[in-house]
Amino acid sequence: MTSKRYKKLPEKTKELSAELIEKLIPNIKKNCTTKFDESIDLNLQINNKQKKSEINLRTVVNLPSGSGKKIKIAVVCEDSKSQIAKDAGADIVGGDELIEKIKSGDLNFEKLICTPSMMIKLSKLGKILGPKGLMPNPKLGTVTDDLKKAVSDAKLGQAEIKNDKDGNIGLSLGKKSFPDDKVIKNFIAVLDVLEREKGNQTIKGDLIKSAFLTSTMGVSYKLKLPKNI
Repeated sequence: MTSKRYKKLPEKTKELSAELIEKLIPNIKKNCTTKFDESIDLNLQINNKQKKSEINLRTVVNLPSGSGKKIKIAVVCEDSKSQIAKDAGADIVGGDELIEKIKSGDLNFEKLICTPSMMIKLSKLGKILGPKGLMPNPKLGTVTDDLKKAVSDAKLGQAEIKNDKDGNIGLSLGKKSFPDDKVIKNFIAVLDVLEREKGNQTIKGDLIKSAFLTSTMGVSYKLKLPKNI
């Protein structure tokens, strides 16, 4: 059943012409009519169906304006590095005892970072961590000896860019409460990462087929990208 709030939102916005993000943000914010601070979300579809192979993206972007979300970070490391992780802001830090807790199903965190030497033990828990997207990955910067940077990046605002089997990517660019310029800075950071990733792929044509901007409980608008990616 459609709510009264949703019925008041503009209709058929997807039929409108694509606009640059600077013009769409005011409309998106105007449609944020719930009582909570809604996220402003970017939805992309990539041209992943290639003749020779599928394009699968999986990387991270450091959002210069932050994400507006507080996430609980766990770090698995040697005892000698635990204080570094704590000082950087990690919420849960441990070694073998933390691995045992994870093994028992205690997943009271949203991001897991691990040092390379401990990854050998942690890799055995793929069936537990994998389905929840929590398995550390060197490509995502979550398997590293530089715990200070990894934890700081995650705390300040880091988003994963990953397409599903249909080529869809979804991520938040911030909150309704963010000034417009901060949302735009995050958007530009995402575009820069996508442009870099395109250069690493063998792809025919543009990487991005379509782009939409929406909010958590709002409606979607076609987004015009400022450059070909």
